[in-house]
Amino acid sequence: MNIYTQKQRWKIILLVAALLIGIGSLWYTNQLVNKLSEEEKKKVELWAEATRQISDTNAEIGDISFALSVLTNNVTVPVILTDARNQVISIRNLDSLKANDKNYLAQELAIMKSQREPIEISFAGNQKNFIYYKDSYLLTQLRYYPFFQLAVIALFLIVSYIAFSTSRKAEQNQVWVGMAKETAHQLGTPLSSLMAWLDYLKSKGQPDEYITEIEKDIARLNTITERFSKIGSAPALKKENLTTVMETAINYIQNRASSKVNFKLINLQSYDVDAPLNVALFDWVLENLFKNSIDAMSGEGTITVQITDQQQFAYLDISDTGKGISKSKYKTVFKPGYTSKNRGWGLGLSLSKRIVEEYHAGQIFVKSSDPNKGTTFRIVLRKTV
Repeated sequence: MNIYTQKQRWKIILLVAALLIGIGSLWYTNQLVNKLSEEEKKKVELWAEATRQISDTNAEIGDISFALSVLTNNVTVPVILTDARNQVISIRNLDSLKANDKNYLAQELAIMKSQREPIEISFAGNQKNFIYYKDSYLLTQLRYYPFFQLAVIALFLIVSYIAFSTSRKAEQNQVWVGMAKETAHQLGTPLSSLMAWLDYLKSKGQPDEYITEIEKDIARLNTITERFSKIGSAPALKKENLTTVMETAINYIQNRASSKVNFKLINLQSYDVDAPLNVALFDWVLENLFKNSIDAMSGEGTITVQITDQQQFAYLDISDTGKGISKSKYKTVFKPGYTSKNRGWGLGLSLSKRIVEEYHAGQIFVKSSDPNKGTTFRIVLRKTV
């Protein structure tokens, strides 16, 4: 299991844990809401009975005193008492400043009717009154509290994630730069030694073919050192002919790849397409893409490079005939540590993305991919800086 997969697993575990906590909070709050709602219903039923007793001329003095106490103690549940024709008789725990406004009372009554059925009060002579009520302010707050709580938690998680990601990215940048600079420094010493040995071999009259090959390898090491030394600093961009850059990169890889790997370079225009590049760094991107394509084709197939001019932008489409990439991995392949190989650090495409996007203000992404048919990577470059 690679590093990226482990991180994804932990993210899923934390997300599931957060969901369980949220669901648990909602369930517990819902239980409290149901209990409080039941308590308020009992209060209103008791209030209804007290109203009936006060209206009952045969009621005992003690019963009336108790009923008055019940009516007085209801200070939380909004209540409207109406007659059989829905005419408001009295109200309780509503806005006293708006109590004389018939429209306000009608709106409140409509809300109460939508929430629950009224409680009927029967009197002598088949007279009936109805008590309508709605949730108290406390109960309403409690109903919406878990959603507010989850929103605050979500906001906190988002802010924390952004802060953590920013901090982690800055830390990764420091690691990238530090590693690159140290690599360039470490390569410098053996390179100087190799160049000295090359001069010594020349003085001893060694065959030119040996000298030429050694010079090529030293030049290659110098290029690699230059690449690493440029990481972390803004590289100088120069307008380059994309066809020439691609031909150079293809020739280098073709000489080191299997003879069963074919390269095709297609310029859809009848003219050369230029774009500002740092060739030393951009060659690194092309090498990574070519090597990945060769691995995906198991060393046998065709790699096609197509150049397209789109006015302000230039498109480079690099296609292979390899095993393809699943759609779920289109973005994952650019993550540091992701690799489908048994051996490898999973840094090639991540580094390529960094070079294209941060140093060339471009884009690189998987344009398309079909299982067992091949993959096309697209690089978008600005034609002007």
